[in-house]
Amino acid sequence: MKSHTAVFVIVALASAAGIHGAVLRAQRMTQEPSTACGKGFDNLVKGSQDYFATAAVELWTHPYHTQDNATFEQELQCWFANMCTTKCGDLPSQALSRQEDLTAKCKSTVPDWQKIWNLFSPDEVKWFKASYPTEELSDGKVFHLQAMETVKEINKKELLCLTLFTIDDECVKYPYIRLGDK
Repeated sequence: MKSHTAVFVIVALASAAGIHGAVLRAQRMTQEPSTACGKGFDNLVKGSQDYFATAAVELWTHPYHTQDNATFEQELQCWFANMCTTKCGDLPSQALSRQEDLTAKCKSTVPDWQKIWNLFSPDEVKWFKASYPTEELSDGKVFHLQAMETVKEINKKELLCLTLFTIDDECVKYPYIRLGDK
């Protein structure tokens, strides 16, 4: 009799775990899909993907960051796809007025992201803060999409450079990043 009771308890517990898992899967399937990465990097046209590939090589030149474009590839592709999907917030290109200075600062091995941040227009700052897919959670130590926050902190200069070049290249009108002559 005890063995029948033990089998019954085991079957009941296994069934409960299975039901709980099915409920969780059903809830996940009814959630809205994330738009953090726009339509997704894989859904971008080849020319846009090619642009990202050249930008990732050209902008990650600091000796301590040369492999970060590969380490954070998914996160960088996510942000790039977000920018492309939203057409960079319809922000106008400022390539004529800042391309030379932006190129020199982005290609420099001095890791001063603030010099890049100061090249952002007020509209670009507002758009970046509203569009970059991360937000601080209530405790102030953890962020929604923590990996996106991590790449922003570790590769802030390169991320800001990628953002401005993408805007200035008319949100990827060209199949490669356009750098200044310097």
